[in-house]
Amino acid sequence: MFTLRNKERTLCVDKPLVMGILNSTPDSFYKGSRFMQTEQLVRQAAHMLEQGAALLDIGGQSTRPGSDRVSAEEEWDRIKNAIHELTRRFPQAFLSVDTYHGEVARRALEAGVFMINDISAGEMDPSMIGIVAAGQAPFVIMHMRGNPTTMQENTQYQQVTNEVVHYLQSRVAHCVQAGISDIVIDPGIGFSKTIDQNFQLLSELEQFSVIKRPLLLGVSRKSFIYKTLDITPEEALNGSTFMHAIGLHKGALLLRVHDVKEAVEAVRLHEKLH
Repeated sequence: MFTLRNKERTLCVDKPLVMGILNSTPDSFYKGSRFMQTEQLVRQAAHMLEQGAALLDIGGQSTRPGSDRVSAEEEWDRIKNAIHELTRRFPQAFLSVDTYHGEVARRALEAGVFMINDISAGEMDPSMIGIVAAGQAPFVIMHMRGNPTTMQENTQYQQVTNEVVHYLQSRVAHCVQAGISDIVIDPGIGFSKTIDQNFQLLSELEQFSVIKRPLLLGVSRKSFIYKTLDITPEEALNGSTFMHAIGLHKGALLLRVHDVKEAVEAVRLHEKLH
């Protein structure tokens, strides 16, 4: 069993949990995840919590391949009202903010957010690690090369799974040395990987158990699924659910998803099977 703690609260990860995606963005790759109006986002959050989401992950900029970068100030402007309303209306909800900007992380933690989810594992903003450590917050670190604009130019690996495992091991050690206790690892499916490399990572996902940290899997409606099936993101729910089942079988403890109900059902069936 793992536990994730901040200054005030503890989340037990003694079984797989579902994290719902809430994007306050105009350009995230899946149109169904875009909620630019605060009240619309809050309604979706309520729906996800009712369906069984254990966490809600709020993002203020798209990190799809080739997306444009957004400043910390603009990103915060997009999510600050949503955070305020979610903490007010759902005080027991565990909120995460998806950002690589240290300043956004600082403001989010001060506003009551439980966890920070950084696609760059603290590398795109040198202030991030210290801010998370000072905030005594759980930290999700993901593998990526470059940034979302350039990452798909950086897909050269000798052995992708080994290299991603070694990278995350080194970042965990760096975070621990800086004073971050509770760390979640994310192999970064879809980030600086080809379609075949994404499938290889999934087929070898159990190798990440050597890091001895809870494993987050983010595959929901991603392009390696819909391009393989020659469909659109809007049609990729079935493929996503299948990949969630594979991930659960291979040790994923957090599923970051657009579709909470289906993911929760996958978790329930997985638990029954085991």
